Amino acid sequence: MAVILKGKKVLVTGAGGFIGSHLVEALLEKGADVRAFVKYNGRGDWGMLSDLPAESQKSIEVIAGDVRDPFFVRKAVRGCDYVFHLAALIGIPYSYVAPNDYVAVNIQGTVNVLQACLDENTPRLVHTSTSETYGTAQDVPIDEKHPMQGQSPYSASKIGADKMVESYYRSFGLPVVTVRPFNTFGPRQSARAFIPTAIIQAITQDKIQMGSLEPIRDLTFVKDTAAGFIEVGLCDKVVGKVVNLGVGEGYTVGAVIRKILQLLGKEDMSIELDSSRIRPENSEVMRLISNNSLARECGWFPNYSLEQGLNETIEWIKKNIHIYRPDDYTV
Repeated sequence: MAVILKGKKVLVTGAGGFIGSHLVEALLEKGADVRAFVKYNGRGDWGMLSDLPAESQKSIEVIAGDVRDPFFVRKAVRGCDYVFHLAALIGIPYSYVAPNDYVAVNIQGTVNVLQACLDENTPRLVHTSTSETYGTAQDVPIDEKHPMQGQSPYSASKIGADKMVESYYRSFGLPVVTVRPFNTFGPRQSARAFIPTAIIQAITQDKIQMGSLEPIRDLTFVKDTAAGFIEVGLCDKVVGKVVNLGVGEGYTVGAVIRKILQLLGKEDMSIELDSSRIRPENSEVMRLISNNSLARECGWFPNYSLEQGLNETIEWIKKNIHIYRPDDYTV
């Protein structure tokens, strides 16, 4: 499907984040007039939007606020043709520490966006879910009918948000699409994720310290994920539905780390278990592999192989290693 975005006013919440910044870039390339909603801070920090080229930054209307404030959200949504809602707390380990924050941001923040879009008659809201809502797969590949399981406070909060989105579609006819990315990786990702963590450690240290190596993940390069948000999110045939965004192949965490070491020419580096990085036994999601047939019906096909995506990620991290703290475990 050819999505026409030239001249359209588009709001992206969570625009300063990893996927959000790439989505902003993709929207700009398609000629959209982008309003980027970043979380307010006293430093005037735009997050990962600061990594965009200077000309791209000049093209964006950046607004700083908080999705927990319904009045600010209403003003942010006003006048927009499309709203992409990505703002969320996403770190699973931190959700064990601060579960109430996840309810406030991920559920109440989503309700604020839903109500604002309803009040402003927004033509399309694209909501971000996560494959973590499925929990450990009962069957693979996972299609959108797979049961949801709250195996962490994070996943439970996203299930709650997804269900509120469903309710606004069923109750009020709000035109929404829920995109459910599987594990996304690429440039600008924080060290809370295992791929940048492994790359950083391989570059700066003499060993890899990691949690469980057995979980299987379906890994999508971030540029493919951003393209999927646009192609699937604005696809009329899936309004009111949930759509998986994943490649459809699974790799163990250990296999991916060994691939990273191979690409860096450090195959002999040891990989050691760090017990502080292991999730509680019943919380770890062991297997995630997507069925992406519904996304393909909307014209989305992942273009990057795992190796291509890892190479781009490695090169970006090498150039930006100064922004990371290699000795710290980021939750």
